[in-house]
Amino acid sequence: MALLAKLHASRIVARSVVKHFERPDRLPRALVAMAPWGQSLAALVAGAAARYPDRVAVYDDVGSITYREMWLRSQAIASGLQAQGVGPGVGVGLLARNHRGFIEAMTAVAATGANLVLLNTGFAGPQLDDVVDLEHIEVVIHDDEFASVVESCGARLLLGEAALDEMALSGEVSPGAKSGSIVILTSGTTGRPKGAARGTDASGVEAIAALLERIPMRVGDTQVIAAPLFHSWGFSHLLLGLSRCTTNVLARKFDPEMTLRATSHLDARVLVVVPVMLTRIMALPDETVQRWGTPALEVIASSGSAIGPKLVTEVLDHFGPVLYNLYGSTEVAVATIADPNDLRRDPSTAGRVALGVKVEIVDKQGAPVAEGEVGRVFVGGAMKFDGYTNGSDKERLRGMLSSGDMGYFRDGLLFIEGRDDDMIVSGGENVFPREVEDLLQHHPAVADVAVVGIPDDEFGQVLSVFIVREKGKQLTEPQVREHVRKNLARHKVPRQVSFVTELPRNTTGKLLRRSLVDND
Repeated sequence: MALLAKLHASRIVARSVVKHFERPDRLPRALVAMAPWGQSLAALVAGAAARYPDRVAVYDDVGSITYREMWLRSQAIASGLQAQGVGPGVGVGLLARNHRGFIEAMTAVAATGANLVLLNTGFAGPQLDDVVDLEHIEVVIHDDEFASVVESCGARLLLGEAALDEMALSGEVSPGAKSGSIVILTSGTTGRPKGAARGTDASGVEAIAALLERIPMRVGDTQVIAAPLFHSWGFSHLLLGLSRCTTNVLARKFDPEMTLRATSHLDARVLVVVPVMLTRIMALPDETVQRWGTPALEVIASSGSAIGPKLVTEVLDHFGPVLYNLYGSTEVAVATIADPNDLRRDPSTAGRVALGVKVEIVDKQGAPVAEGEVGRVFVGGAMKFDGYTNGSDKERLRGMLSSGDMGYFRDGLLFIEGRDDDMIVSGGENVFPREVEDLLQHHPAVADVAVVGIPDDEFGQVLSVFIVREKGKQLTEPQVREHVRKNLARHKVPRQVSFVTELPRNTTGKLLRRSLVDND
């Protein structure tokens, strides 16, 4: 059965990376170019450069670069890194925004066989120092804008953009003795960011197939990757794109109108975002959104944080049946995928279980619960997670990992109620913030909303709501309470209502509930 599953996954991947009527020498040439680099990230760029050398690999803020040019520069940078002692067993941190330099540095590090750690561009100096120490990072490659952040991080070697450009002028590299690991950090919304290391073994084929089986992607797509490349969602689509020889459209800073403009001008077929980016796109004036038509757009791939049903409906109404939303995490990888039909059926769903994945809803004792009953979400899949780099682990059950969420199944669709540690117990009643948030998101005067629990002597906890009003709309505290009272149970009516200009979110758009609780 395992062999059949791998063969099925391989067929799905082949369907997306093999092009009909392609010149017959292209694919064999790519395979030959990839061979010396094994299953490393360098193999993807080497193969794309051999297969479509003159295709634009990246459009970014400074122009375009072909696959051939990018591979030559990456090899030269790798040679420079090797001269600086970078190789197998060495930890290299990459602190960069979305641009060609991220891909070149990533490829160069992979070519040396060193271990790559993707660093969050939102890190302050002390947090970066902490991660450099915990992840044993010896070398930090960084954008120039982060020079002051990295200057005291403790790495033995700091390399800015000028240093990499100088390395890129000439040099040849010998493949590393083995493929290094890739460490993607957790978001740190519930504490210190932790490293989740993944190798480049064959299990990745099944994880890739889980995406490609539900999300229609093709060889040679033009894709706009607005999601941060250091985050698992953006990084996954970058790797998927390199394997499909895509043209990747990148920008150092996200701008909603510029993203729409690039999608329109370059006839992009795929747009990769986190939900807060979609919120900002749909918040643009109607005339702005209408100005940039996107007739070639067939896939909007969203993940990274919860997406509200109001936003789902707005996106489907404007762009058509193109929205695909993935539920998963850095640790469990892909769990479920909601396609446009699923989201039209119920905009609040997290979708159906992905290919090769097992999802169970269990009670506190670990026993499966009945359909419709809320319980803890556990996920098992092909993308093996061996634990955090600090030696800790996620809770495991029958070969599955805890996602940290509470949810339930209904008619084959998964619904997420919220984080298990976000549950509010008020007067002995359990309240999940997501239910109240979803209700308020549909209110015409609400642009954004968050619900947290705050201590209370009588009830243990009570609900506190933070609301960002829609521009030009009026909304009062009594109106909010009355709206909830009319639609939900009494114990879900908030005790406090605060109006704010924005909610605290991290660089991938995840809500920082702890900040709201601490500042309440």
